[in-house]
Amino acid sequence: MSATATSDSPVPSADDSSPSDQRVQLAVRGMTCAACVRRVERALGKVPGVQEAQVNFATETASVTLADAAHVDDAALICAIEDAGYHAQVQQADEPLQEELVPWWQVWGAVCLGAAASLPLVLPMLWGAHNFWPAWVQFALATPVQFGLGARFYKAGWAALKDRSGNMDQLVALGTSAAWGLSCWLWWSFNQAAQGPHGAHPGHGGHQAPDLYFESAAVVITLVLLGKALEARAKRETTAAIRALQALRPDTVCRLGPQGEVTVPLAQVLVGDTLVVRPGERIPTDGLITEGSSHVDEAMLTGEPLPVAKAQGDRLTGGAVNAEGRLVMQVAAVGSQTMLAHIIRRVVDAQAAKAPIQRVVDRVSAVFVPTVLLIALLTGLGWWMAGQGGDVALIRAVAVLVIACPCALGLATPAAIMAGTGAAARQGILIKDPQALEMAHRVQVVAFDKTGTLTQGHPRLLDWQVSPIEPAQQWDRLQALRVAASLQSGSEHPLAKAVLAALKGQEAAPDVCAVQSIQSVPGRGVSGVLIDDADHSWAGEWRLGSTRWMKELVDGADTALAPLLATAERWAQDGATVSWLMRQHQEAPAHGGLAWQVMALMSFGDELKPGAVQAVARLHALNVRTVMISGDNRGAAQAMASKLGIQQVIAEVLPGDKADHIQRLQQGDKGQRQVVAMVGDGLNDAPALAAADVGMAMANPEGGTDVAMQAAGITLMRGDPMLVPAALEISRRTSTKIWQNLVWAFGYNVVGIPLAAFGGLNPMLAGAAMAMSSVSVVSNALWLSRWRPARIA
Repeated sequence: MSATATSDSPVPSADDSSPSDQRVQLAVRGMTCAACVRRVERALGKVPGVQEAQVNFATETASVTLADAAHVDDAALICAIEDAGYHAQVQQADEPLQEELVPWWQVWGAVCLGAAASLPLVLPMLWGAHNFWPAWVQFALATPVQFGLGARFYKAGWAALKDRSGNMDQLVALGTSAAWGLSCWLWWSFNQAAQGPHGAHPGHGGHQAPDLYFESAAVVITLVLLGKALEARAKRETTAAIRALQALRPDTVCRLGPQGEVTVPLAQVLVGDTLVVRPGERIPTDGLITEGSSHVDEAMLTGEPLPVAKAQGDRLTGGAVNAEGRLVMQVAAVGSQTMLAHIIRRVVDAQAAKAPIQRVVDRVSAVFVPTVLLIALLTGLGWWMAGQGGDVALIRAVAVLVIACPCALGLATPAAIMAGTGAAARQGILIKDPQALEMAHRVQVVAFDKTGTLTQGHPRLLDWQVSPIEPAQQWDRLQALRVAASLQSGSEHPLAKAVLAALKGQEAAPDVCAVQSIQSVPGRGVSGVLIDDADHSWAGEWRLGSTRWMKELVDGADTALAPLLATAERWAQDGATVSWLMRQHQEAPAHGGLAWQVMALMSFGDELKPGAVQAVARLHALNVRTVMISGDNRGAAQAMASKLGIQQVIAEVLPGDKADHIQRLQQGDKGQRQVVAMVGDGLNDAPALAAADVGMAMANPEGGTDVAMQAAGITLMRGDPMLVPAALEISRRTSTKIWQNLVWAFGYNVVGIPLAAFGGLNPMLAGAAMAMSSVSVVSNALWLSRWRPARIA
């Protein structure tokens, strides 16, 4: 028997929020590529008191860890970002995501204006008329695009230049300015030559009008603006999970007071208030039902598709939907202490943090722009030295500048992580950070705690047998049950509840005896001193516990013990958990044995959770080995494992030894390091969850999961074993998307830049390819949003 902690709080411990006091979340606007991420991180890192700064390009947020929050002002962080050329503001973890500073109509309006000016320049080229429009018309159409709509590139590029760094804006500004400037130069040179002493006026013979490249400059800027607009829309979809969770909070609630039912803002609700939730309304915050019954839809919080029956005394979680009944609830938590706020904080932190592979990408991005500038310079010199003329050489260099896209590199990893963690959260799987997500796809072994994870966690007393002693003492099954229940009175342990329920179910059930000095012994059982009730002489110290404890206390030479041991072995083979009721002798036995006597043997059984067998089979299909760690005797544990199909059993484990067994599993049978995941639901599982490579804390409706959730990298919001293979599946799919995006982003540049350098792409095609590269990376990541875990057949 192992103790399981309980908690009266429906939400995680307040200790969960302590680290956030040393962390500031900022919304950052104005970043255009991965190089901007490095600039913002470098600027924040220079602020005194900043321990670490992580900037996420996809979410446009900065997570700043402070060495001492009391000595770092938020204004100093914002000022550092603004000095680097960007905009920032503090963002609370539980407040709605900030909208874009630039309205959508301005973004798409700029794209439409650019298209209106660029299309007249491009359409005649489709039928071979390169100079269909006079030079002055081309100039008039392209110049507003270049310096009006393209002003943002000059501004951001200049800010980066002042900071002695490079970014995508510089590439676009240099490339399009070169095309526009070359066109102006050719136009001016043509007019000078045509109006010279030996020339003729344009249009009257003489020199042939040169090819101009105004359309290249205008089209590239328009396509980049289009790509950025599509990219922003796609990035917004990756934060849909957070926005959906934040939308679960109602703006107002119905509070019950001396004046009756009054509608007040949610922000005014305090712990202890009484609220009324009508049919169809959302549960405003966490609390307990004091009146009424109903069904509650918790699908958005736990992924559970079926409504859950709720009655008086049951817990309610803010954000769920009340179905048909009127509920009166007492508030237990508000604001950042609610379960919904905890879920949002987990998702936001996971999406804002950087995966280990992203750090490598950031180092590549830091030298990307200078490398592209060098390649463009060498391209232009190469074509010029080959005798192709300055105009051809410059256009080839422009194509190199325009096609290079550091944006795709910056979006490849965070876009996939955002989509993956968002999809997981919608199904009730909360991933703490990218490290847990990245490690989960490598899991080779999954170790399960049995009770409450694979089983319902509500065992019942199946049978019990008393020890044959003197009949004069009137020791029978009812008396044994009464003493066992007396020892367990007041305990919240699942086996204790089973004993008390069995006594209550007896005809003419007697009251429990008074007990003093009750003590729980982890991994062994419970002890206490019964007070004599004047009817029987059962006063003294009693113990109820495991076979291990019985063997430590009882003399094995006792002949009365043999039949009970045979019965215990038979029950264990059937998968039951066995407990022994023992009484201390009034006098030590003459033969020198231990002063304890077995008085009864009890058998407990627990039902498997729906989906437990399928979950184990699914893990095996994923080529993951399964292990069950249990405090039960080996026979009972092995019988349960056989029903489940689990491959390895570690039985008779004390709670404090679980972490040691996890470490042995990590070492592997042949000395090869194995990646191990641990699945548990209670306080005694926390050390093992922390020791595992990936800890999975399964929500327990009875409570006691708070500490486990803090130790685990992944939280399963409902007690469904099928979520375990589902967590590994979404991790594998997310990892696949990350590598697909990285291969695409790197491959695009590796193929595109040489192709442009050797004349295979003109600037317009290069600009179109660059604009679509970022969109394709984000769109590929968004396929994860369609993921759904396998359901029980």
